Amino acid sequence: MELNRGIDIDAPPGAVWAVWSDVERWPEWTASVSRVERFEQGPLAIGHRARVRQPKLPTAVWQVTKLEAGRGFEWESVSPGARVIGYHWIEPQGSGSRVRLGIVFTGPIARLVGWLTRSLSERYLQLEANGLKARSEGQG
Repeated sequence: MELNRGIDIDAPPGAVWAVWSDVERWPEWTASVSRVERFEQGPLAIGHRARVRQPKLPTAVWQVTKLEAGRGFEWESVSPGARVIGYHWIEPQGSGSRVRLGIVFTGPIARLVGWLTRSLSERYLQLEANGLKARSEGQG
């Protein structure tokens, strides 16, 4: 099961990347995240982990599994019977950017987890997209 969003941002990819890759500051611009604690210091990199607290969801540890500096990253959270992959990608579009973000549920109970959290997850994806746009464009 996959849920996703796309949004156009009137800011260059580098500006969007600077906001998105600074995961500890997400609570400043999206209500979908209340706290992020990174385990490692420095620029986001493959293998880095973060504890993410979101309203109405269990706290989860996410680990970066794919990263292209300036373009995006994927991370995953694993629990018994389910794995959730979150992706965050930026593409140049004229003088701005087009971003794609989403979550993919896999594993034996993934369909159930996805179904139970679908409405909340869709709302959180929209909050993240809108918040990223506002912060990247200097409005938030």
